[in-house]
Amino acid sequence: MNIAIDDDLLRGVDLSPEQGRLDLAVGLYADRRATLGQAARIAGVSQPEFMRVLGRRRVPMNYDVAEFEADLRTLREHPVS
Repeated sequence: MNIAIDDDLLRGVDLSPEQGRLDLAVGLYADRRATLGQAARIAGVSQPEFMRVLGRRRVPMNYDVAEFEADLRTLREHPVS
């Protein structure tokens, strides 16, 4: 997908193409329209770096009860020594 935005619309907005991708990715993740991995790939950064960006922007991690229960099952099946 390519998105074209007229330069006139962005006049006075401090936004590089990279920052635009990052902003889009954060928005999609915050709206639960993209997973952490998808959003990181959209932003063009690693998942740990994307998580740091989310933290700096105070965007909570999408982690629900079902994911927590799956993590507990994994830990029970593969205990960390």
